[in-house]
Amino acid sequence: MNDPSASRSRSRTVVEVLYFATAIAFFAWLLYYYLTTTGGPTLLAFTVVPVTFVLFTLDALRKDELYPSLGPIPNCCIAAVYCAISITVSIYMFVEFEALGTVRAGIWDPTDLWLGGLMALLVMEYARKRYFVLFVLNIVLILYAVYGRAVPGMFNHPGLSWKRIVTSMSLEDTTGIFSGLPQLALTLIGSFVLVLAVLRAFGCVDSILRGASRIAARSRYALPQAAVVGSMGVAAVSGSGAANAVTTGSATIPALINAGMTREDAASVETSASLGGQLMPPIMGISAFLMADFLDRSYFDVVARGYAPALVYFLAVALGVYLMSVRQRGLVTVGSVEPMDWQDWIRIGAFLGVVAGLIGLMSVLHLAPMFAALYVFAGVGAALLLLNAMTAFRTHGAAGARTLGATLLRFFDTFASMTAELTLLLATLSILTSAFVNTGVPPKVGFILVEAASINLLAMVVMAFLFGALLGMGLPPAPTYILTALVIAPQMIKVGVDPWPVHFFAFFLAVWGELTPPTSVVAAVTSKIARASFMGTLVRSIGLCGSLFVLMAAVFLRPEIVLEPGLAQLAATGLVLAATVGLTFSVQARFSANVPLDLTARAVLAGFSVVALTHPDPRIAALACIPVAGFAGYWLLRRRGAETAGATAGGG
Repeated sequence: MNDPSASRSRSRTVVEVLYFATAIAFFAWLLYYYLTTTGGPTLLAFTVVPVTFVLFTLDALRKDELYPSLGPIPNCCIAAVYCAISITVSIYMFVEFEALGTVRAGIWDPTDLWLGGLMALLVMEYARKRYFVLFVLNIVLILYAVYGRAVPGMFNHPGLSWKRIVTSMSLEDTTGIFSGLPQLALTLIGSFVLVLAVLRAFGCVDSILRGASRIAARSRYALPQAAVVGSMGVAAVSGSGAANAVTTGSATIPALINAGMTREDAASVETSASLGGQLMPPIMGISAFLMADFLDRSYFDVVARGYAPALVYFLAVALGVYLMSVRQRGLVTVGSVEPMDWQDWIRIGAFLGVVAGLIGLMSVLHLAPMFAALYVFAGVGAALLLLNAMTAFRTHGAAGARTLGATLLRFFDTFASMTAELTLLLATLSILTSAFVNTGVPPKVGFILVEAASINLLAMVVMAFLFGALLGMGLPPAPTYILTALVIAPQMIKVGVDPWPVHFFAFFLAVWGELTPPTSVVAAVTSKIARASFMGTLVRSIGLCGSLFVLMAAVFLRPEIVLEPGLAQLAATGLVLAATVGLTFSVQARFSANVPLDLTARAVLAGFSVVALTHPDPRIAALACIPVAGFAGYWLLRRRGAETAGATAGGG
């Protein structure tokens, strides 16, 4: 008699083998492309995008996440159909690639349409499972593209045929699931994911967290800062707020709660710190790669301009977290800290080497970002592989091969799953972009913005912010940035605003969208870890992330912060940082027990901070920084005096 549990175990093993075999082949395929660029990115996308859906399907199947309400047999049958369709599309697109782009371009035959349409439907099914709001938006836009004649007013259009919808979503290499966005995920972004996968698989992230815990053990105010420091370090090689929240939050949030911080406050500290994963170079969020593509500039050009705003953001978050912990009279110190050995320091050194290597290769040697990431991956990966091999065999003997094998499988898993998910997400966004652009919506919305600009630029910026914030309520950062860049950026550039401030404004707006309900993934993750209220976490996080508003204003008021790296950028960064510090103190600090006097001091400090941010004369703005520093110094002296008096009273 067959044992059902044994049968299920065998099935799971088969799925695991198939998944890792596909993941290793996927890694080898992309690595070969990175080394040779054979065939170009378009052929790569036509043949590999279907493979990413195979990876997604097998990964979901092995985790029982494909269709949980169905039994194992239906899930396996559905997965087999999905994989068969995807592999068929991959082979067909590879064989027919030249004919599709030349002989049959624009006059595709029924087989082309059926296979392209099926692959687009599979990508839509991915969106339904992973990003339901995005899936619904795509459906609405597709229906609008077909039945636009039924829409009254300025958004009326004749409507597109269903055949045109299918081809624009799939076979046309300028739009749809094989276009520039998924190509970007497989090439530039994928090469950086190689670096991230190595650091995660070989324990560098864990070593960073242990280092942050040692900092936390030194002071009762240092524990919350450990979350900020740890997230800042992970952010430099993550590019994902949610990834930061999972990685660092699983350690810092329980520690903060155990030390006496409320659950909502602990979750908000990690939320605000993790959000910086979208901002911190050298591996910023997807939107930064998209920005380089929109501006037709090197990714390093974005990175070089991104450090200043990212540092302003993290310093502001660190200050806000410090003021929060002071209001709670500090936390208890960490009782026991996991010790760090020489391997931890080597891993931290490898992390620093990754950051320095990426910057050096892109800035000094002027290597293309994809090749810079590839060289860093090769160097750091080889060093970490050697370190882990020596440790595994010395510690476990012959059994060390199994430990090393598990580490390598973790690397293949991380690289394949992250790259596949990013590729399918950007393929989904390409469907959205296709429907959005083909219906002529951007120029129509742009007309409204031009009308607003006829009043003044401030009105245009306010309308742009409302547009982006509305998108952020339902969409992740990448689609928010894309739609904002498509609709807002061209109109602002037309009225004379430099492209860099405009696109950084769209970038910061997209990051801000991560904090707007109902799609704040970062707040959802941290509140779940803390077992705290989602809305309570969100409200407190918004208070700690106020520097994003300052940065959105700063790109227009102090555009030098993102125009060109150099002394002008440093000067602008200093003014923006001073204004951010002043505004943070004015909102969160307390200067007097007398309420009217305290409110007056806060208002005066906020006024000087606004002058530092907005005054067109940099000399007057610099002078306004002096009283800001004075207020901050007074608060610090007053707090130190109060702590000294408390300690004396306690000792007496």
